[in-house]
Amino acid sequence: MTLSNENYRYKELADFLKTRRSKILPSQVGLPSMSRRRTPGLRREEVAQLAGIGLTWYTWLEQGRPIHVSSSVLESLSRVLLLDKHERKHLYFLANQSLSADVPKHQSVVTPSLQHVLDSLVLCPSLITDQRWNVIAWNKESCLLFGDFEEMNARERNIVWAMFTDIKYKQLFSDWNLYAKRLLGSFRSSCGQYIEDSWLAQFVNDLKIQSTEFNSWWPLHDVESSSEKYKLLNHPTAGRLEFEVNNFDVSNNMALKLIVHVPLPGTDTAKKIKSLLDH
Repeated sequence: MTLSNENYRYKELADFLKTRRSKILPSQVGLPSMSRRRTPGLRREEVAQLAGIGLTWYTWLEQGRPIHVSSSVLESLSRVLLLDKHERKHLYFLANQSLSADVPKHQSVVTPSLQHVLDSLVLCPSLITDQRWNVIAWNKESCLLFGDFEEMNARERNIVWAMFTDIKYKQLFSDWNLYAKRLLGSFRSSCGQYIEDSWLAQFVNDLKIQSTEFNSWWPLHDVESSSEKYKLLNHPTAGRLEFEVNNFDVSNNMALKLIVHVPLPGTDTAKKIKSLLDH
């Protein structure tokens, strides 16, 4: 059965609370450790008591019932569940509170001036992605690393989809598990803002079928910021490539991200990129 957009939000909120609760030891929140517990982490009644909310109401929340959650309750839950700033932000998004944002209008092309920016970033593989993590613009340097985007269909140009379904990506990234988990955490953190986007539920369901790792990691509800600063790649022709990675918001459309890979100073990465371009 397909969930409505609103019900999907409630289910995501419920699952997020349950996974966070399971990670907290009683000793971390000042409770005595119990040797025998049926499940890991805190019990529902312990969370409710520490947060100062009713057990029945909190149980409904973890059951995904359509109930309104105030910002004061979210703050209490953030404190009890020891959420970091990214997890707290994600909780607010899922609860549809003040940190949430409307789903922006989908954009599939960029302006000529923005494409000119990409093309001017010589020896720096660069991309522009939309809020769904689809690559919608690129320079020729980026195609040397990630494949010819011109020859890909829309789904193949999605960074998350490619990471989990394209065998070349598992060979390209030096520590695929680490990069893939970080990417998934960043994707989850950002898409929490657009949980009503009907595209998201379909994308997640399809990717669960295609990728065993995605199917295993998505229910963990791990979130983190997309603050990657360094990337090590093993190119099939050029070998080891090292980059500083920077992400920028596009000023006239905050849903778009400019991702720039700058060859790491002190390495031969720039020389190798130039050699690939010359062939």
